[in-house]
Amino acid sequence: MSTFAKRERLLLADLLETAGPDAPTLCDGWRTRDLAAHVVVRERRPDAAGGTLIKPLASRLDRVMEEYGAKPYEELLQLIRTGPPRFSPFQLKQVDEAANTVEFYVHTEDVRRAQPDWSPRELDPVFQDALWSRLERAARLMGRGIPTGLVLRRPNGQTTVAHRGTPVVTATGEPSELLLFAYGRQGAAKVELAGEENAIAKLRETKQLGI
Repeated sequence: MSTFAKRERLLLADLLETAGPDAPTLCDGWRTRDLAAHVVVRERRPDAAGGTLIKPLASRLDRVMEEYGAKPYEELLQLIRTGPPRFSPFQLKQVDEAANTVEFYVHTEDVRRAQPDWSPRELDPVFQDALWSRLERAARLMGRGIPTGLVLRRPNGQTTVAHRGTPVVTATGEPSELLLFAYGRQGAAKVELAGEENAIAKLRETKQLGI
């Protein structure tokens, strides 16, 4: 049975193929080849992938990323499409959905929205609800270091607090857009911000949103 993670995985691979290896992305300093290498390393090299969060592993991650980035681009795309190795926990549907739905959605938009002619995707309500559920669980982690209070609000009125503090900024938008905003893609997310002007400016500019 198809899952959100599998769908976003294949869409990401298709977009990377269409864009080619040297297209821009929303990830600072990364072209599409770098993003493809990141996705493969995250699933296939857990010994290095932890360098994203664990500083002592950062140099190892850099080396492994360089190694994978040097592979033929078509090989990286095939590794993304085929997914993790046979005995990887990512092979379990529940783990794949929990760990990869947001990962692949965000990176898909990293490729799409770096192009000059992009437009928002029409996402079905079930997927929007799934993204909201994940956002609720991750919001405080994403907003832990920001300089203002931040409330995330859906058009239907549901809210979650990303950071307690003052002054408070309220970001309103669809879960898919709020998710991108909370993951540090403020400039590309279609959200409306309400609050003090200075606080909104700080929030738009901060590098502290996301992991």
